Formats: sequence, structure tokens, C-alpha cells
Amino acid sequence: MEMNEMNELYEISARRVRNVSTKYIRYLYTAIDWENRLISLRGARGTGKTTLILQRLKKAFPNTQQALYLSLDHLWLKTHPVYDAIETHVQHGGTHVFLDEVHYQEDWAKLIKSIYDDFPMLHIVYTGSSLLKIQQAQADLSRRQAEYDLPGLSFREYLEMEGIGHFQPVSLEDMLKNHVEYAMRITEEISILKYFHTYLGSGYYPFYREVHSGYEERIQQVINQILESDYPSVENVSYGTIQKMKKMLMILSESAPQTPNMSGLYRELETDRNQGLKMLKVLSEAKLLALLSSESASLKNMSRPEKIYCDNPNIMYALCPDAETGCIRETFFLNQMRSAGFKVTYPQNGDFLVEGKDLFEVGGKGKTFAQIRDLPDSHLAVDDTEIGQGHRIPLWMAGMLY
Repeated sequence: MEMNEMNELYEISARRVRNVSTKYIRYLYTAIDWENRLISLRGARGTGKTTLILQRLKKAFPNTQQALYLSLDHLWLKTHPVYDAIETHVQHGGTHVFLDEVHYQEDWAKLIKSIYDDFPMLHIVYTGSSLLKIQQAQADLSRRQAEYDLPGLSFREYLEMEGIGHFQPVSLEDMLKNHVEYAMRITEEISILKYFHTYLGSGYYPFYREVHSGYEERIQQVINQILESDYPSVENVSYGTIQKMKKMLMILSESAPQTPNMSGLYRELETDRNQGLKMLKVLSEAKLLALLSSESASLKNMSRPEKIYCDNPNIMYALCPDAETGCIRETFFLNQMRSAGFKVTYPQNGDFLVEGKDLFEVGGKGKTFAQIRDLPDSHLAVDDTEIGQGHRIPLWMAGMLY
């Protein structure tokens, strides 16, 4: 490929980098070892992966063509091979390439492997919004790449992005043992509950700042993009199956957190158990649903999880504007714990078991220990509470873990 054919790509890359803001940079930016030759950045659609890599270009490669940003769903790449464009980039001094939306490239894993092997001096960062396909392809790349996951904004990050306050993340151990001291420091500066309830409705996805009153509609658009565009790009799926998945998502979001009769659900969707479980798994992998199972259960062989939630409260509000407060609270707690990297399972008593040890019951200000009394390592995560006491921990503090 001639260098003059690349001019359009360099112009697009420069424009995208120039227009990205570096006023707020997500926590993951400093956690990534950018010196690795191959970096995989995964996460749900809308969590800010593109922004993060554009910020990296802006900070590390100002005013240079040494690094190139390529979105693999761009029309230019429909008629020009990605490999040829990267080869030309390297031949003219390029040292870094940032590949966005790799799941739109057929046989993307083979492409990444070829680029990695053929250009040993090239650094590659790639993103993909479909967790399902990237996980399936790890066998080819896992020994070569450094892998990172980007969840949506934590409540702590939301406070930073809004300019309300800058607070250090709290560890799970400190949250359990020193939550009173931590909460007192924060509540001396801000009225935490006011911002917390705003976050529950519209603070998880960074694009909330762009759309304002159209936030719920934007979330619904994201859901449609995932099911109508992302998923078909990684697996041969029929239009009818996509429509069934949309219906499944709506039915389950309206019944959350109680799991409906799955056999009845499969009949209503006119599908069988195996296909129904597959659809359920895809909705979970896409971060639209969160499946909660016991320690001993596994998605591979179970007929149903113990509970099914929307992935986060913002999706819950977008799909069910009249969602119950109790469900919103539990959804928030589960989402923030898992986003912070903790294993959460369904216990015999209480709502959530974290890391196989710490038992949590989630509720409002009047919640008591009646359901988990005398159980070891048990805690209440209570809403409408600025500062807790003992094993009564403010619910909002689960949002300060990352």
C-alpha cells in the first residue's frame, strides 16, 4: 500500500485524538502497563474503552504519526486490508497501533497474531466490546497479551468526574473494618446521599454527560447495538433469535431479582432449554444481565441461576422506570462488587456472599440482622445512611471500591 493512501487514516486518527478530552481519565489508565507489546482492553459497550485509548495517544504521542488509531468498523477498511495498512504504517516509522472494535474484523484473532508475529517492534493495543468472542479466542493470544477489563463508572469515579470530590478507593477489608472513619471524612465534605441517588439513575456509563435528558434512550440504543450488531458480528445468529433475546431481557428485567419459571419462559419464547441457556449466557457476557448462583452451581450444567438481575441500576431504570427500590439497591451492590473484581455468589442465608466469606444483607435504613443473626462475618449494607456503625455499613460505600 502506498503511503498517500494512508493519509485519510492518519487524518482520522489525528482528529479523534485532538477532540478527546483528558480532563478526566479513568482509574484503569494508570493500572495498564503500556510497555507490553500486546494489550487487550475488554468491557461492555459504552464504558469508555475508545476514550481511554485515545487519551493514551494524546498523552504519549503528541503531534506524531508514530502511533495510529484504527476503528475496525470504519468504511475505509471495507476496501483496504487492515494488515496492509499496518504494514505501511510500520514501514514508515510507526511503532504503535491502537485497534478499536476488533470484533468487526473477520478472523480478528488471526489478524492480531499475524501482526504481533510479523512486526516484532510494533506495540499493539486492541479493544473489543464483545466479551464472548474475545474469551473464546484467548487460546491463541493469552500467552502473548496483557488483558484488562473496563467496567462502567464506580460511584467514586462518578464523584470525581462531576468535580464533587476526589476520594481514594477503599479496600474491602477497610470497608468492613474502618467504614465509619472513611464515611466521616467524606460526609464532612459533601452530602453523599444526594449524589448517590443521582448516580443510581444516570451515572454508570460515562456517556451520561453527553446526552442529559436522553440518557435512558441512549442505553436502549446501546442494548440494540449489542444485540443487533455486536453479537451477529461474532456468531451466526438469526433475526428471530435476536428478537427472542430482546424479549427475554425485558421479561427478566421486569421480574428481577426473582427468577421466573424458566421452563415457562422458554415456552413463551418458543425455544428449548439449551437455546434458552445460551441466550441467557450471552446476555450475561454482554453485561446486560447479572446471574447470581450458589458456590456449587455452574452456568454450564444448571437449569437456572438462583437470581437474575440487570447488570447495573442504570439499565434497570432504562428498562423498568418503576423498578422497586429494593431491587435497585441489590443490583447496585452486586454490580459494584463484581466490577471491583470480587467473586459474589448466592448464600443459603442473606443476599450475597463475597469472596466465599463475607455475608451481606442489603436493605433500607430500617434493615435489621433478623435474617442473618448469629452468622459469622455477616454485615448489613443499608441505604439512606451516611455513616454506619459496627456491621451496619452504608450501601453507597460499595461504590468506593474502585
